[in-house]
Order: sequence, then structure tokens, then C-alpha cells
Amino acid sequence: MAIVGKNGSGKTTFIKLLCRLYDVTEGCIKVNGVDIRKYDYQEYCRLFAAVFQDFQMFAFPLGENIAGGEDVIQEKAVDALNRAGMGERLERLPGKLDTYVGKEFSDEGVTFSGGEKQKMAIARAIYKDAPFVIMDEPTAALDPVSECEVFAGFDRMVGNKTAIYISHRLASCRFCQDIIVFDGGRVVQRGSHEELETQEGLYRELWEAQARYYQ
Repeated sequence: MAIVGKNGSGKTTFIKLLCRLYDVTEGCIKVNGVDIRKYDYQEYCRLFAAVFQDFQMFAFPLGENIAGGEDVIQEKAVDALNRAGMGERLERLPGKLDTYVGKEFSDEGVTFSGGEKQKMAIARAIYKDAPFVIMDEPTAALDPVSECEVFAGFDRMVGNKTAIYISHRLASCRFCQDIIVFDGGRVVQRGSHEELETQEGLYRELWEAQARYYQ
């Protein structure tokens, strides 16, 4: 599922409410008919693997960054990096998964580019192996070729999990089965790209505004 809309339309707020990073101030969100506030918070958080725009990499070894702790399952971390498009880069690193991110704690650490860190954040979400994968502008720091690689491998990344994908680039949402259009904090349209492209409404307006730059 893709979530699209103008800046300030409520896309990221919706995701953070769903993940319980915020609690609702009115109404409720239900999972399987149960108010999410009735679930154990830590147990509920384990349902989601999210990549937000403001992700953070730490000055720890690469493997620990991907695993989110000191206990790193090597094969799983390598697989996650490969699926996120970081496989070739990993092979060139001096210490592989033991390579430090940055030079704060090791002179042999590596300074990664913004795009590489973005791929590492995606790999972290893959490694968690949660049933819901949420990506908020996951390709914002990637060049067009890397972005294309991420889109092409998206199904491989998420497998049969439920995936929610936020993007300003509508062309990147065409591979999604379902698209929800937000405006002013409300859902104003829903359907596939083919359906929404032919309807009068915000989606077609946004699509045509972007498409004219590629004609």
C-alpha cells in the first residue's frame, strides 16, 4: 500500500499513530478489532519495522547497526544488506560487518554516503523481520539508479509481509497494489494507480504535475 499526498497532509502523522509513537487524542485505532492501546506496548512495537525520514545510524560496527544490538546473526545481516542493495559495498569493506560506521570510535571506520546510510536503514527494517514493513520516503537520499534498484527489489525485500510505503514521487508508487491519497488529514481517494489516474481528483492532479517534467 502506498500513501501519497501534499506536504502536511498527515501521511507521516498517520504512520506514527499506527506505530504508537503518538497516541490518538480522539477516536481509536484497532487491530483485529482491539484498541491498540490495550496491547502490551513492547509486544505491539514488535509488529512493525519502520524506516522514517529521520533515521539514525550509530558509530558502531555495521552489523550492530543492522541488528540493532550486539547480538548479530551474521547470515541474516548479510542477507538484509544484499536485499537493500548494499551487497557490493559490503564486499569492499575492510572488516565486512565489523567495519565501524564513521571514525568516532575507530580510525579504520568508514564514512558512508547519505544514500548508503539510507540503504542501511532499509536493511535494518528487513533484518527485524516484522510482519508490517513501513517505509517513509525510503529513497529520498538515493540517486535515480539506486532508487530504481530499490523499487525493482521491493517485493524481494518485503516478501509476503504487509508493506506501507510513503512517497512524494508518484511514479514510485505504481508497483503498489493499493494507493491511499491524503489531504488535510483525511483520506480523499483510494485505488490502484490505473484507477486513480483516470479519476478527477487530487491523485491525477499530483500525477500530471510531476509527469509534465518528464515529457
